[in-house]
This record gives sequence, structure tokens and C-alpha cells, in this order.
Amino acid sequence: MKNLLPEAFVESVNARAWMNSALLIPALDADPPVTVRIHPRKKNLWPRERPVLWCSDGFYLDERPIFTLDPLFHAGGYYVQEASSMFLEVVFQSLQLTEACVLDVCAAPGGKSTHVATLLGDSGLLVSNEVIRSRCSALLENLAKWGMGNGVVTHNDPADFQQLPGFFDVVLVDAPCSGEGMFRKDIDARAQWSPEHVTHCALRQKRILEDIWPTIKEGGYLVYSTCTFNETENEKQLEALREHHRFDSLRMPLRPEWNVVETDMNGIFGYRFFPGQVQGEGFFISVLKKTESAPGLVLRKNSKTKNTIFGAFRQSRMPWLTDSFSCEWLTFRDQVLALPARWVDEIEAMASRLTVLQAGTPLGAIKNNKIAPAHELAMSVHLAGEVPRLALNHEQALRYLRKEALDDIAANKGFYLVTYQQQPLGWINHLGNRINNLYPADWRIRMRN
Repeated sequence: MKNLLPEAFVESVNARAWMNSALLIPALDADPPVTVRIHPRKKNLWPRERPVLWCSDGFYLDERPIFTLDPLFHAGGYYVQEASSMFLEVVFQSLQLTEACVLDVCAAPGGKSTHVATLLGDSGLLVSNEVIRSRCSALLENLAKWGMGNGVVTHNDPADFQQLPGFFDVVLVDAPCSGEGMFRKDIDARAQWSPEHVTHCALRQKRILEDIWPTIKEGGYLVYSTCTFNETENEKQLEALREHHRFDSLRMPLRPEWNVVETDMNGIFGYRFFPGQVQGEGFFISVLKKTESAPGLVLRKNSKTKNTIFGAFRQSRMPWLTDSFSCEWLTFRDQVLALPARWVDEIEAMASRLTVLQAGTPLGAIKNNKIAPAHELAMSVHLAGEVPRLALNHEQALRYLRKEALDDIAANKGFYLVTYQQQPLGWINHLGNRINNLYPADWRIRMRN
């Protein structure tokens, strides 16, 4: 049985007519819908009969399967994400961005980052940041499995990005919040909620917004979202920002059948998703366009005097990536990376100022003047078709994902990409007398059937 909703929360909902408490309160004790967002550039067999209305790749499932035991989940064929937050697609389509540099400030575990990476495609650059070190591993894993290769992962405080003034076309702040919108999915959120916790979250949100505002270009955008209902953590945060900064609050296109609620509080437009009115969890999002001047960082493009974080890769290239992917092969620490050619200078500027955990697509580690292929390469949407492959059945795929032995596979010596239903899972190295399973040890499945 679920914990009762906090009494003070129920009173606050009843006091706000625009929350429609008669629908919201009962819905918070109902079972949440199960939704996935399918990777549009990877093959998958998910049924598509029940689409999320505001997201072209989002779909509802009739029941919740055991995702851990589905090889396609580990192949990055889809991401399990609640439906309301998929509204980000409507936002980015309305902004009509081209070659945009986007910062996701509070990115872990990666739901919105994987979505933005898809929306940007091969022309944009995504910077996914997480300030809490223990959450970075999940972010790195999910972005690696998504395999877009158009991003940088950083581990920094939001204030650190002030070293990059006027740098980003879009900054996404999915702010830490009191979690009112997740009450039916997260029982702990109910137990932790209090008016004092709302105040604490609001103070943290205000600091993040003030710290990150200088990094947005003039004419650039702030996309602010939470998974909570109250205006203290939503519109009032943006009203406080308006006391010292200039921006326009933008309206988003809506369709009546979506049942998304548009609110206008003192000229701040917000978009709210209420359980009981939409098939999704509680969510708030607002979009601002910066109208004040913003001094920008001057990049020393192609300068011989700039500090070079990345080294040139001078060996002959392996036929690993498609010719259509415009990239530069550079070295970073002991790895060879494929960085999007359009964004190399911007990535170098970040790497010289921030704590960069990953960039572009890692191709492999350099060992004894040779390259052992990286798992991120196996997951890449740009992986070339001529890479040697071995198809696994379901039982073999689960053994591979548990990092168990695969001695029943017949093949010649060398590296192979192993696949399940034509979806890459990772690498093996056939040594002749044995097979090395190269699946990342930290990612292995521990659940049994």
C-alpha cells in the first residue's frame, strides 16, 4: 500500500483551481503508465499502436516487461522514459535550431540528454553535465548505449560553465526539485516532501539559474523544467530571474487532445502535465529567449598557439565508421576519439576549462601501438557495415551481457561485433583457443532468468 499523500501537499493542491484536484489526487494513487522512447536510428521490434501524442518516437506499453533481460534494451534500441518529459521534442522543434550547441546542466541519468542528442542529429553538439560524481556512471553508460556520438560528458558545478560566456545556443535546466509529480512512481518522494523541502529546492534552483545564465548567447534559449507542480519551484524561479535579466517567455504549440495545461503567471508561460489529465507523470516546462547582450568566448580556431588538449592520430584509419560521418580522429589520454569535425574547437575549449569525462565516440584504447575497439564504437549509429559480425541467439546474448563464456561460437581469430536481432551488443576477441568477452564489467547483467 502506498504512503498517504502529505496533508500539506493535498491542501496546496486544493487551494489552486488550475490543478484540478478532483482529477489529480486520485490519479497519484493509480498505476503509472509504462512508456519507451525508441531509437529512430536503430532497429527494433516494439509495437507502435499506442503513441505518445507529443513525441514521434514515444510509445506506451500494455505492461511493464523485465527490461533488464531484454538484449535490445542494453543495445540502446530504446530508452525507458516517462511520457510527459518527452514534450522536449515539441520545444526543440518549435525553436527550429540548426548547428546548435546545447548544455544539459543536470543530465543524469540521461533521459533528456539521449532525447536531445537524437533531436540535434549529426549537426549539433550536446554537453551533458552532472555535478554529483556517483551519478556520472549512469549518464556515461546511457549515452554510450544511445550511440549518437555528438556529445561531451562533463562533471562540473554549474558555476564552472561561466568560463564559457555566451557559449551555448540552448541551456536545459531540468532542475532538482521536490518531486511532487513523481509521487505515484516514487514512494520516497512522498516521505521526503515538506514545505521546508520545497523552499530548500527553490534556493538551489535559483542558484543554478543565476550561475548558468551568462553562458547563454544573446538570442539563445533557456529551457527550464521540473517534475513538480508548485509555482515556487517553477514560475517564481523565472520571475526572480527576470528581476536582473531580460528575456521573452515563449509560447509552445499545443493540440487540444494532448490535455497539456498552459499557464500564464505574470507573463511567464508554463506548460503543465497533470496525472489524471495526461497519460504521464507530473511535469512542468517553460522556455525563455535571452534578449540581453551576452559577451561571448572567442575561439582561437585553427590557431597554432592555442592549448591543444587532443593529440593527432597519425596511424592509418580502420574502416570502422561510415564515410558520411564527418569527424576527426584525435587522441585523448590513452584513447582514440572520433570528434564531430564541426565542433572540434568548441570541444577543445571545454576540455581546457572543465572536467571532461568523455567526448565524441571513443574508438578504442591504444595498447602496444594497436587499438582495441571500444564498447562505445560498437554502440555507435555511425558504425560501418563492413565490421565483422557474429549473430547471437537470445540465450547467447544474455550470456554475453552477463560477461560469461561464449566458447560455443565458431569463428576465426580476431575482433567481432556480436549482435542480437541485427542490433550490436559489443565486442568479442576470438583468440583461437578461447574467446574474450569484452562487454564492460560494470555494466554486466546480474539478474538471472
